[in-house]
Amino acid sequence: MDSSMFFENWSALGRTLIIGVLAYSIVVVFLRISGKRTLSKWNAFDFIVTIALGSTLASIIISKDVALAQGALALGVLIALQFVITWLAVRVPWLRRLIKSEPALLLDRGRILHDALKRERVSESELRAAVRANGNVSMEDVEAVVLETDGTFSVIKSGGDGSRSALEGVAGAGPARAEQAER
Repeated sequence: MDSSMFFENWSALGRTLIIGVLAYSIVVVFLRISGKRTLSKWNAFDFIVTIALGSTLASIIISKDVALAQGALALGVLIALQFVITWLAVRVPWLRRLIKSEPALLLDRGRILHDALKRERVSESELRAAVRANGNVSMEDVEAVVLETDGTFSVIKSGGDGSRSALEGVAGAGPARAEQAER
């Protein structure tokens, strides 16, 4: 058995320790500079960026072929691209639709929207669990359940004034539904 599989030399361990601490510090500094959005709840876009950051960090720490400056630049590029794309997505609607899904209405005024459940791959038991987790006993006491872009459920209790302004921009809860509710 080759002993280098377990221990090569002290300088390799020292390099891993020093580069690991420095690369980790660089990631922390870059993430603090880039703002809260970089660390928000994940949608598919955020997930990809996070995996890429982790893979890059691992390569910097483990690979002798990647210099710290090169790795820091790679981390900076990934974080800068994420910052630019999210900044643009706030300002450019078509880009926002490209990188983020729309929130989806799953329950409307106590009625389960089975087609929406199928489309979003959510089971009725998951929907009921979300309603219960929000402290509701009856589905009929819930105005709406929305599957948000990050995969979480928002449970909206029935309100007294009939306003549905929180549902603006939710797929399946367009203005026609709100107008019908007022009639």
